[in-house]
Amino acid sequence: MTDINDIQNISVIGAGEMGHNIAQIALMAGYHVTLADIKQEYIEKGKKEITNGIRKLESKGKLESAAAEVLNKLSTTTNNEEAAENADFIVEAVIEKMDIKKKVFGTLDKNAPKHCILATNTSTMSISEIATGTSRQDRVIGMHFFNPPILMRLIEVIYGNKTSDESIELAMKLGETLPCLKGDRYIAKVLKDRPGFIVNRLNAPVQIYMSWMFDKASKEGIEWRKIDADAKGLMPMGPCELMDYTGIDTVVHTMNYYAETLSEDFKPGKVLTEMYKNKNLGKKTGKGFYEWPEEGKPNIDKSEKAGLFNVQNSMAIMLNEGCRILQEGVTDSYKVIDKANMAGMNTPGPFGPGKRSYEKWASKLEDLAEKTGKDYLKPTDMMKNGEFKEYK
Repeated sequence: MTDINDIQNISVIGAGEMGHNIAQIALMAGYHVTLADIKQEYIEKGKKEITNGIRKLESKGKLESAAAEVLNKLSTTTNNEEAAENADFIVEAVIEKMDIKKKVFGTLDKNAPKHCILATNTSTMSISEIATGTSRQDRVIGMHFFNPPILMRLIEVIYGNKTSDESIELAMKLGETLPCLKGDRYIAKVLKDRPGFIVNRLNAPVQIYMSWMFDKASKEGIEWRKIDADAKGLMPMGPCELMDYTGIDTVVHTMNYYAETLSEDFKPGKVLTEMYKNKNLGKKTGKGFYEWPEEGKPNIDKSEKAGLFNVQNSMAIMLNEGCRILQEGVTDSYKVIDKANMAGMNTPGPFGPGKRSYEKWASKLEDLAEKTGKDYLKPTDMMKNGEFKEYK
């Protein structure tokens, strides 16, 4: 199948935060959507979120069709076999655990039509490894959305070792049909299957810095809101709110994954580990760094700063990781990295300012690596000598 018009039925596996959001934009694009999860209660919660989201958009005049007409194209099931049966394209959005993902893909492969493309919304994990349990490795891809997809323009479309160009091109065309309230989609083609792909990889080592910072704040009795105040006006969400919104379990799982695949320096610190053990996972459980109301966001007083979080340190860490991304052939252009970060995180990428500041930032990283005891934060040669400027 090579024609985007042949895609009529999309199934989304996993009705959680990402799953129901992906299902919503697929419905808004006019596709018939089947939403699947292992428990009916998860499906009901996801369906409620979709219904509320669609009706809210209708009330604001931001929906092209009537809400009832859009919602009429939604089906649900607790059976992955059933979800796969008539699908032209499937997006998996289950928990970030490799064994679970491989099991799901095995089931989907056995039951989906031959032409169906199987996409994983994993934020970090190997597309190639997920594909090994299937008989259609050429039609297994990464399709990584950013949260919430209705507002974040980026979709990363990722090659596995055996993914065909045809599957990638079709997924990119599909991505362009999915609506975003903040402008045109930016579809980043990810050439190599490496942990974290582009944007999450770029931002991943910042979590090393943040985890160290949370432990330091905890030890010194500094309130979380003051750390978020440090980021006021510089990031859409402060570090603590962002962790809560993403989900502490997701953060811990991905940091552990990077600890296995990139460096032990990614191991989560004491604060994140304790929150995970106590099931204080952020927005999804109602409590993390903050207490979350059922609707909306916590009210965070950002009047006082902690003086702990330095956005220049974060940008320096990102520039360094961007150099690693280029060295590994994940993309061949720093412009793609910067555009992807803007579209996926609503914050500028590091290369624009980094072209002027790389020497100063490299020095900052030497100091930070020493202060935190994390060697992974040391600057690469490509960063220190500015060689990245050749990768336009």
